[in-house]
Amino acid sequence: MMAAFKAWFDGRSLRERRMLLVMAAMIVLTIIWFAIFLPISDGLSSSRTRLNDAVIRLGQAQAERDAIADLAKQKPQPIPGALADYLRQSAGDVGFALSNVDAQSDDRVRIAIPTARPGALFSWIAGLERAGIVVQTINVTNNGDQTVAAEMLLTERGS
Repeated sequence: MMAAFKAWFDGRSLRERRMLLVMAAMIVLTIIWFAIFLPISDGLSSSRTRLNDAVIRLGQAQAERDAIADLAKQKPQPIPGALADYLRQSAGDVGFALSNVDAQSDDRVRIAIPTARPGALFSWIAGLERAGIVVQTINVTNNGDQTVAAEMLLTERGS
């Protein structure tokens, strides 16, 4: 087989032999490119992407860890009186009418706000969290008139 190929190749003119050698070299380079270089390049690229995603997730996790540590270090002043009374007073101060206040225990209260502007509601919740009151569950629904209704279960931090 090899002898037949050599005889065929030797039967070609010098120009044809050079063209066949260039063609063979191009085929070998193409095979190397598609079989070796591209898969390695794609693998390195996806590895870099995964590394960047992992670094971002690590940074976010560390920031959340630091925020939790800072929150744990902060000891808010104890709420004067019962939590339900404090929530009624605080909601009234910002103009929310509570339609339901259900004190499940001294440090656990379920409340309902039938109508509130979303920005004002979440600002009020942020203020409660700074005061040491944690929102355990919240259900916010759109009223269809640029206001929302909210039902929340609130507890004092550390309880």
